[in-house]
Amino acid sequence: MMMGKPHWHVLGAGAIGCLYAQALQRSGCRATLVMRSGTPAHPVSVIVQEDDRRLEQQLPTITPESDAAISHLLVTTKAYDVRAAVAGVAHLLADRCAVLLLVNGLGLAEQLLQDRPGLDVYCGTTTEGAYTIAAHHIRHAGRGETRIGQAGLATPPGWFAQWQRAITPCVWDPQIADALWSKLAVNCVINPLTALHRCRNGELASRSVLAREVDTLCDEVARVSRAAGYAAIADSLPATVSAVIAGTADNRSSMLQDVESGRPTEIDYITGHLLKVAAQHHIAAPHSQSLMERIKHRAT
Repeated sequence: MMMGKPHWHVLGAGAIGCLYAQALQRSGCRATLVMRSGTPAHPVSVIVQEDDRRLEQQLPTITPESDAAISHLLVTTKAYDVRAAVAGVAHLLADRCAVLLLVNGLGLAEQLLQDRPGLDVYCGTTTEGAYTIAAHHIRHAGRGETRIGQAGLATPPGWFAQWQRAITPCVWDPQIADALWSKLAVNCVINPLTALHRCRNGELASRSVLAREVDTLCDEVARVSRAAGYAAIADSLPATVSAVIAGTADNRSSMLQDVESGRPTEIDYITGHLLKVAAQHHIAAPHSQSLMERIKHRAT
């Protein structure tokens, strides 16, 4: 067992990556940002603003060209970048490197283990709200809960105690698959609809036409969820989606932001994953299929 506090390298220096890197560093744990290849490797100042507080922390950086040894890797990139980003630092990863995926969508852990069976992969989900103001300068817009787990592992690894000190609240979840599916199901309803209609989350409830689309999509996602073994999540999905819409009424979903910025979306790892599961269980999901096609072929 590794002694002392682990050194976390953070792959993905966006809002969530910077938020967690700073929190880990402030808790006494070493945290280093992994920058893009060719970027000058020098310390950066990470600023987190929350209400009237402004927390600034110097964090070291490395690039894939360094000779660093990575024992613990937090991945917070976009879903479509995960596989290539991890491959880019594969030569730096220690044997049995702990890799924590804190990204949208599902199916990525399986891809990484297929690429590199020696990795020790964990998955997480969070309701923390954060967005980027400028490079390495973020607004912590809302506190939430972070859940981490690994399939079949009831007892958390030693490094998790440091996460509990750094992130509050942070929960070890032996049933992390349920939490990940619940988030996926909600995202399959809210994200593509807001991206397609270019609206904030709250409009999905306030505009009657969109509210009917939400109901239709909830029914479809619930059918797939039930077939996949998530009956409780399926039963509560309409209420869960309604609560998320109400609680994030002013938010612009990440998929909407990607569409507005002309960036690729994570639709393949959200709705796309749902459709793969639907096909495995021979369930038609025409509304989700249509949404995915319209998002992928939207006019730019």
